[in-house]
Amino acid sequence: MKTIDSIPITKISRATKLVSTGAKVGVNYLKYYGDKMVNSEEDAKARLNQNNAEDIYDSLKTLKGSALKVAQMLSMEKSILPQAYVEKFSLSQFSVPPLSPPLVIKTFKKYFGKHPEDLFDTFNATSVNAASIGQVHIAEKDGKKLAVKIQYPGVAESIASDLALVKPIAIKMFNIKGKDSDKYFKEVENKLTEETNYILEIEQSKAVTNACQHIPNLKFPEYYEEYSSERIITMDYMKGEHLSEFVTHNTDEAIANQLGQALWDFYMFQIHNLRKVHADPHPGNFLISASGDLIALDFGCMKTIPEDFYIPYFELAEKECIDNPKLFTEKLYELEILRNDDSEEEIKFFSAMFHELLSLFTKPFHVEEFDFSNPDFFNQISEMGQRYSKSTELRNMNGNRGSKHFIYINRTFFGLYNLMFDLKSKNVKINNFKNL
Repeated sequence: MKTIDSIPITKISRATKLVSTGAKVGVNYLKYYGDKMVNSEEDAKARLNQNNAEDIYDSLKTLKGSALKVAQMLSMEKSILPQAYVEKFSLSQFSVPPLSPPLVIKTFKKYFGKHPEDLFDTFNATSVNAASIGQVHIAEKDGKKLAVKIQYPGVAESIASDLALVKPIAIKMFNIKGKDSDKYFKEVENKLTEETNYILEIEQSKAVTNACQHIPNLKFPEYYEEYSSERIITMDYMKGEHLSEFVTHNTDEAIANQLGQALWDFYMFQIHNLRKVHADPHPGNFLISASGDLIALDFGCMKTIPEDFYIPYFELAEKECIDNPKLFTEKLYELEILRNDDSEEEIKFFSAMFHELLSLFTKPFHVEEFDFSNPDFFNQISEMGQRYSKSTELRNMNGNRGSKHFIYINRTFFGLYNLMFDLKSKNVKINNFKNL
């Protein structure tokens, strides 16, 4: 894979890159208008989406940092984005062009004050895995194989300006209106800022490992503070296959069920026992070992769940609440899904919309065991997402809905559901975490 010798780090250089990408997207639309005059609109639209996805992703992978992280987040929204975007943006999960070896050495010395070979017995300056915020290198120390994650230069400093650049796109995509919409962007900015603080990530990683190491078939790396800094993390090198690669060839149903149960238990234990959850459940953060264990990596994005959100959120998921119109409406207001300034039309529309959505999305919580391999469940979620994304009525209303905590909690569940479906896990015991 081609390496990168430099990253735009100033606000002007990053803005210039996005403006040039906008120009390419404009040209793609001109091509689309001509294309649909001689071909079917469906084919023309598919080509437009493909061209736009490629041009936008090519720009974001050069910028890296929060701009690329937004693409990673969007790649999990399979029911909202066209497939071309999902496929392209999914590459940001674990496959992006890495920094060149000279830039790696320069960056390491800047962050640690030493050449990597002054710290480790051996250090490979060629990356083995590059993602949105950092890339991983293999090193050895005293006979132990280590993984060293180095943050890209300028990432932490450009978060606010990057989000300001992508904010207009997000507002249009998710139909966010109203003066208090900034609370959602502030939540994302705060989380991205936390993800660039590797000292915090080590602290969170050790806390999660200590709390969850008893969960069967779940493994974690050990972290080494003496070889880490605010922009560098050193941990055990964990041997395994990325989850997304594993699922393409696995035919062992027992292993799929074992992995799915471990993954589900891991998330339910965090949510209900720790009130803090690994809010970045994409395939690049999980490996499958040769012995069939799930290996969890990267705890930079951890979401604390406040009690005043946790209680109504999971009360709303109960079938008794969904089937009780009065109680259901109360919880919608409590979670800021319905607002005091809503019109009668908005109250009626959003009450019906969220009733339909929650009746489907909470199905796993209404049974003792759930079959996540069933395509009907996921097809219904996808169909509903596509239907509402095209709704003219919804576009004309204020899409600024819900507590700010929904952003990362909903993202967690969408990502978790997708991983469970990818694994094709059956007979998953929903409340098994209570017995651990």
